[in-house]
Amino acid sequence: MLTSRRFGPAIVLAALLTTTTLAPARAEVESTDPIKLTLHDWTGQLITTNLMARILEEAGYTVETVQADYLAQFAGLTTGDLHVAMEIWETTGREAMDAATATGNVVNLGSTGMIAIEEWWYPAYMEAQCPGLPDWEALKACAAAFSTPETAPKGRYLGAPVTWGGFDEERVAALSLDFEVIHAGTDAAMFAELESAYQRQAPILMWVYAPHWAPLKYQGNWVKFPAYSPECYVDPAVGVNPAATHDCGKPTGPIWKVAWKGVAEKWPGAAKAIEGFSITNDAMGAMIAKVDLDGVPMETVIDDWMAENEPVWKAWIGQ
Repeated sequence: MLTSRRFGPAIVLAALLTTTTLAPARAEVESTDPIKLTLHDWTGQLITTNLMARILEEAGYTVETVQADYLAQFAGLTTGDLHVAMEIWETTGREAMDAATATGNVVNLGSTGMIAIEEWWYPAYMEAQCPGLPDWEALKACAAAFSTPETAPKGRYLGAPVTWGGFDEERVAALSLDFEVIHAGTDAAMFAELESAYQRQAPILMWVYAPHWAPLKYQGNWVKFPAYSPECYVDPAVGVNPAATHDCGKPTGPIWKVAWKGVAEKWPGAAKAIEGFSITNDAMGAMIAKVDLDGVPMETVIDDWMAENEPVWKAWIGQ
């Protein structure tokens, strides 16, 4: 599950770091070859990845960060052209992750400690225009309340960038919702629309995720869809529509770390550090807010976290 699923001010720094060696090795390590960590297009992931890169540098490793598509990156992880992905969300990345780990060339290095939520979300003021929310069936009667000139008479659902996945079009069809899915181009654009709509008390229904600052800053709620099950996504007989898949809510669950299997063989100390990496939703949400809302440079936010949590990250690298 981008700004945590994702572009904010952090993307500027990410662009500067992309495909560049962050620092020379400073200690004895198993190999000085660069460990390649993937960058995506949401602030939380950029923080997670650059924080891990800094920690690996402290252990003496050479690190490169490489811009990569969220789902397509698994091809590079499978071949070893890419080495580590720090955020694979249970909500949207599980299928791709399972397919990659099934090859034996990609391994799951455990949870980041964060729990992902990615779901349709609306501001609380929309409940007056769509009685019955947050129950999803209320949307059948009030789609027009969420319409815009480009979608009328259908309602408009603002989805995440297409590369994030999410099966929103499939859900709209399966649940016979009179909505058109419009995908935001970037994470920043998506939350800029939310800010604009909220200030004007204008209709909006959109993809919101956590950990992130948006559900903390804005009063609202996630739509309650029929309960998710893995079978709902593959078996039409499961769910409220016996003729379609994806007729249920999105999954929730951990945000995972995955790696090319060769990481543990070539850089065992780095693999151990990555396995040890853990952070809470609240801690990540606070860092994202500092970058996206307060305009603090991501590098400064990472510096501050490392200074305040030195015993934690030093334990990850065995110091």
